[in-house]
Amino acid sequence: MTVKFGTSGLRGLSTDLVGSVSALYSTAFARYMLESGALQPGGQVVIARDFRPSSPEISATIMAAVKRLGLIPIDCGTIPTPALALYGASIGAAGIMVTGSHIPADRNGIKFYRPDGEINKSDEEAITRFADELMADAEANKVEAGSGDDREAEATALFVDRNLGILAADALKGKRIGIYQHSSVARDMLVTIFEHCGATVFPLGRSEQFIPVDTEAVSADTVTQLARWSDELALDAVLSTDGDGDRPLVADEHGVPLRGDLLGLIVSRFLGAKVVATPVTSNSGLEQDGGFSVRRTRVGSPFVIAAMEDALAAGETGVLGFEANGGLMLGSDFTIGDKAIAALPTRDSFLPALAVLGTAAERGLSLSALVEDVKLPVALSDRLEDYASQRSASLMAHLRGSREQLSAFLAPIGSVAAVSDIDGLRVTLTDGRVIHFRPSGNAPEMRCYVEAADKASAASLLEEGLSLLGRWPA
Repeated sequence: MTVKFGTSGLRGLSTDLVGSVSALYSTAFARYMLESGALQPGGQVVIARDFRPSSPEISATIMAAVKRLGLIPIDCGTIPTPALALYGASIGAAGIMVTGSHIPADRNGIKFYRPDGEINKSDEEAITRFADELMADAEANKVEAGSGDDREAEATALFVDRNLGILAADALKGKRIGIYQHSSVARDMLVTIFEHCGATVFPLGRSEQFIPVDTEAVSADTVTQLARWSDELALDAVLSTDGDGDRPLVADEHGVPLRGDLLGLIVSRFLGAKVVATPVTSNSGLEQDGGFSVRRTRVGSPFVIAAMEDALAAGETGVLGFEANGGLMLGSDFTIGDKAIAALPTRDSFLPALAVLGTAAERGLSLSALVEDVKLPVALSDRLEDYASQRSASLMAHLRGSREQLSAFLAPIGSVAAVSDIDGLRVTLTDGRVIHFRPSGNAPEMRCYVEAADKASAASLLEEGLSLLGRWPA
């Protein structure tokens, strides 16, 4: 069995998660919820899934497992992860989302929610302990196909209502917006909400086969397709999400995707945030905004949520968080005009897209002009796939071994000025450029993040960084 908790949820090969493993971990989660007092016997667990081929079977196994523990499974169908979390919180239910997010269809995952929000790292450790204790328990590993009361329409309506009214009904009148639907569970909701805002919406690229879309490292083929649609249909923007709808993809009128940390900055201004929690991989220019204080974290929504919780415990207000993939988390309640937006401490893709399109429309700017106006350092990122964990561990151990080893490795690129080791190694070079190496927590991948003063310099630095990674012995 090769499943483990990554940056957000349990991940592994679909073949490993189908069957007894999903029964074991959902049983461990249910036991933990009961023994911690988060749920009482007879409590509810809301369950949803993405469109991966393996997700329905895993979901059915989970429903049977939680029912065996005396809990009531609620089937929320195929809805976005933030919609599931919102609905669970509204009825005091725990939640389980079957999704591998942006990773390929041969992999899948399970995300867990307490009634008060997404689990944190200590919760993950507790669930893992319960799973280890139950490993030899036949009942905990029993594979059955369960079902639950169908609440998909109710959960969908609650989430749509949350997003209606964030912008006025005519805020995007005259705008032409493409919705790249692919296999995202958010695809139909996006059409509904942006049509409500007055936009002319073009559903595009709907697929019945699962297509992995990584909003933090959009593939070259996807970028080419976005640009083609933008040109052919004279679009003002193209919107999409990852598979489970918790990471936004917002592309400008040329089909160029906007970085997630840029979306986060714009939504922070849109909401009037006072405290922003974000991973070390987000753009270093955020600290220069001045409108809010920034709390840097390791990569992964549990770490961002923990930083928000610390800020709230200290009496802070106006607290939100976001990741470089664009997923937005609200630690506090916010108000937009007459619209109250309740805290939702899990990643959401809808509010960032609405805030960015609304801000551009209100200021009479195209999205590309809005990007230029923000004036952040140019930040790019990419990854090397099929980069074995042993290989990445060997590389990171070498780079952390001494300053001399790190300097020698980076010598073809530049000289080291400063190093941050919050998550991976983030190096500021003497000329002000930034390069950051980090193994993925979800897949056998090595990620590289860079910052520079202009796009050409950033692109060159990224290419050089990936080349150095590629030359490390396999």
